[in-house]
Amino acid sequence: MKNNIEKSRYELEMNGEVAYADYKLDNNILSIKYVFAPPALRGTGAAGNLMKEIMDHARSESLKVIPICGYAASWIKRHDEYADLVK
Repeated sequence: MKNNIEKSRYELEMNGEVAYADYKLDNNILSIKYVFAPPALRGTGAAGNLMKEIMDHARSESLKVIPICGYAASWIKRHDEYADLVK
């Protein structure tokens, strides 16, 4: 996973395609605004892998997470091990 600070998004490249998550970081609160996987990566687990890496990064940086995006919110609900990071 790459943190593209200029575009305020995390990016994960797979098979020459890029899944990404737009975010806003303010006062140690990471708001996940939008998660996108191109059609070629849908169904491959790319978006889920990206979310896992984002949440692991948030934990390592002691960030709280606000999942604005519906996909991000539903992914976090399915992964209780990250519930403590949700603001």
